[in-house]
Order: sequence, then C-alpha cells, then structure tokens
Amino acid sequence: MSASPLAQVLATLDSANELDPRTLVVRGSSRPFCLGEAELATVWLEQLRPDASDELRIAVRAHHVRRWETPRATYPDGRAGYLRWRRHLYDVHAAHAADAMRAAGYDERAIARVDSIMHKRSLGTDPEAQAYEDALCLVFLETQFGAFAARMEPPQLDVIVAKTLAKMSDAAKAAWEAHPQVIVAPFARTRR
Repeated sequence: MSASPLAQVLATLDSANELDPRTLVVRGSSRPFCLGEAELATVWLEQLRPDASDELRIAVRAHHVRRWETPRATYPDGRAGYLRWRRHLYDVHAAHAADAMRAAGYDERAIARVDSIMHKRSLGTDPEAQAYEDALCLVFLETQFGAFAARMEPPQLDVIVAKTLAKMSDAAKAAWEAHPQVIVAPFARTRR
C-alpha cells in the first residue's frame, strides 16, 4: 500500500530539512534545525487544530524548508533588509512545498491554497492563516524567545513580546500559557 499524498509531501519536506547542518534541541532531543522546527510546528498545530486540512498541515511543515540555504546575512542589515529577506523566503518555502505537492499528485487549487497560507494572505479573516501564524509564533516562543530575552534590554524585549502577542489568537496564547515547558512567561510583562 502506498503512502497518502499528504504523507508523501511531509516525507519529502522532512527529507529536505534533515540536510540542515545546524541543530536545534526540541524538548530534549537534538534535531536538524529546520526539521526540529517543522516537527514542533506540527505538534503545536495538532494541539490548536486537530482537524487541520492537508493544505494547512503542509504549510506548517514547510514553513522553514531549506531555510539555511538563504542566510539572513545575504540581505542588507536593518528592517528593510530583513523584510526583503523574509518575503523572499515566503516565495522559496512555498515553491518547495508546491514542488513536493505536484510530485504527490495535488492539484493546482491545493497548491495555491498552501501558497496563500504561507504568504499569510487574509491573515485577519482566514482561520487557517491564523492557525499557521499561531503555530509559528509558538515555535518561536519555545525555541528562540529565551535567547532573545537573554540578550535584550527590557524595553526591546517588551516590543518583541507585544508584536508576538498581537499576531497570536487567544487560543494560541492560552496554549502557550498552559505549556508545561514554559520557562519564561512572556505574557506577564505586557499584562500589567
């Protein structure tokens, strides 16, 4: 029996992400960085949206596929350079997802839907785009927030926390606050 189209796409994305030379410790396990982020985003998505469509599952799993191939340093410093880099990565990640989906037999409508989710189009009105954003924010909080907190002054940290909170749904905020591995509670500072 052959794997489902979804399983084929996820396996293709995971195989690509296994090549990441960087590592990330995710809940006590060392993983190739992009693979660890993809797996963790999937865990968070399962908690938030166990009924997620194939398209949302693929978008979440592909959110940083092969990201190490386009380092931030290849774009100018500053906010404008960062935004150009990030927009470029949306296109790259969506293209990798589209290639994997075509190989597994998905139609162009499904591929366009993944592209829309990954580009965060209709974020304010599309529940799947919001679930995607929530999963990514939760991965950031779990894997990167501590490092940001350690190297930033409180005013800068407050800005990062406020921006992250503004992007998250109430369900995602509640999931984070209930998470047993929360070391730093980033929400406490902004609620005073």
